[in-house]
Amino acid sequence: MLKVKDLKKKFVRFIAKNKREEFYADNGISFEVNDGEILGILGPNGAGKTTLLRMIAGILESTSGSIAFDSMNYKDNEIEIKKSIAYLSGNTKIYNYLSTYELLEMCGDIYGVDKDLLEKRIKDISKRFEMDDFLYNRIENLSTGQTQRVNIARCLIHDPKYYILDEATSGLDIISSQIILDFIKEEKKKGKTILYSTHYMEEAENICDRVIMINKGVVIKEGTPDEVKKDTKTSNLRDAFFKLIGGKHE
Repeated sequence: MLKVKDLKKKFVRFIAKNKREEFYADNGISFEVNDGEILGILGPNGAGKTTLLRMIAGILESTSGSIAFDSMNYKDNEIEIKKSIAYLSGNTKIYNYLSTYELLEMCGDIYGVDKDLLEKRIKDISKRFEMDDFLYNRIENLSTGQTQRVNIARCLIHDPKYYILDEATSGLDIISSQIILDFIKEEKKKGKTILYSTHYMEEAENICDRVIMINKGVVIKEGTPDEVKKDTKTSNLRDAFFKLIGGKHE
């Protein structure tokens, strides 16, 4: 189980020449995610989703609040926690000069996966993500969709318990998107804990058990997709979000 409590992140920005102000990208966010559950983190660009996920992944230090993975915190258990996490963003960079196989092999070595087991995992993952045709091609020669499949594949190599996925299907073609969404559903069935951030409301409605909607760094609604729609008297999550913020859309 993942527990996030009153998480805040403060930044400083320039608002005029030589004039700065402090602001919170995330301001008091709390939630829990159970094993075998997909939690959608929804909101527009700039809502604070990426900052939130980077703090949970241990990439960014919070200003205040707490994060617990099965009662473990980063201060006392950083290495153990990070071994159990896979973090992916839509713009994660990987080594272009390596082949898909070389990248997966390198990631397996980093996580200390036994060599024989690593070979089996690479073979299974390649088949799962339909990568056999480009397994030995250099990443710089792959399409956007193929590259993102490789990105997802390297997240699986150490069999993590927690997936932190930030805009994982952004800009992808329909086939690559579906491969990734199917993978997420399969990992849920294995009891994995999945945080899935997206601004594609329809996508989240399809795969998420629960959602939290974030706007300007705060949670404005939490519940199952059906609960959110019922409470806002809307027929889809997109309309629900706009109703909650009092906005309009075409």
